[in-house]
Amino acid sequence: MTDPAMNPATDEAPVSAYEKAGVADIDPRCIPQNLDGPPPVGDEIAYPDYTDEDQANWRFLFERQMQLLPGRAGAAYLRGVDKLNMTAERIPALADLSRSLEREAGWRVARIPGLLHERDFFTLLSKRLFPSTDYIRGTGELDYTPAPDLFHDIYGHMPMLTEPAFADFYQLFGQAALTAEGIDRQSLERLHWFTVEFGLIRDPQEIRIFGAGVLSSKGEVVNALSEEVEQRPFSVDAVINQDYDVWHLQPILFVLESFDQLVSDFRGWAASRGLLPAA
Repeated sequence: MTDPAMNPATDEAPVSAYEKAGVADIDPRCIPQNLDGPPPVGDEIAYPDYTDEDQANWRFLFERQMQLLPGRAGAAYLRGVDKLNMTAERIPALADLSRSLEREAGWRVARIPGLLHERDFFTLLSKRLFPSTDYIRGTGELDYTPAPDLFHDIYGHMPMLTEPAFADFYQLFGQAALTAEGIDRQSLERLHWFTVEFGLIRDPQEIRIFGAGVLSSKGEVVNALSEEVEQRPFSVDAVINQDYDVWHLQPILFVLESFDQLVSDFRGWAASRGLLPAA
């Protein structure tokens, strides 16, 4: 039986990979939810009363990933960690990170309750507001969690928002996604997965990781540059026609030549689909 979400020949509204997982009753935390009002932004975000276990989990995850990243993570990401003053000592405050991101790239942070429905998510991105959770995974999920948490949001995503071209791309992505319908929604989901979450880049000669889903995962960061992964040159057409599964180590990844390429290629494709005005 053909799944319309996987069929590029139909204009039916496709179902996201996370929504399909939720329907399959795999993990209810992966079912998107709607905001019930404007989320707190920047200095409006209070610092939670984290437990000692929460702080210990952040410290463990931060130190483990930082040991794995030399020779694997891209230079832009590592610069971002420094610019945001992330350390193992304490879970960063979203308000502090928001001030740093605003200074570096004109982005701010909005605190959200969990995985967002796409409309809310894209609206925030279009306004240069990065949606972040403020809770951390439990001790039993340190190696892997399919659900969003602050380690993925803060450690995985935020450093890349200090890279100007990538920061501009992410806002363009949000703007384009707000008007997308039918198969364009699936195309954008796949573009997000294979860039923002699982992107690779030539940096400048060696291939390095910039995707948050890789950088925040022990298994994926080791897997991504291994012989187990087929590395393909990035093109929008190739990416939007490549399916993926959220529950397994990724066997196929795409390699950008530069973040300027990402902005240019995405803007051109989005304009051709009527999702952004022509440059």
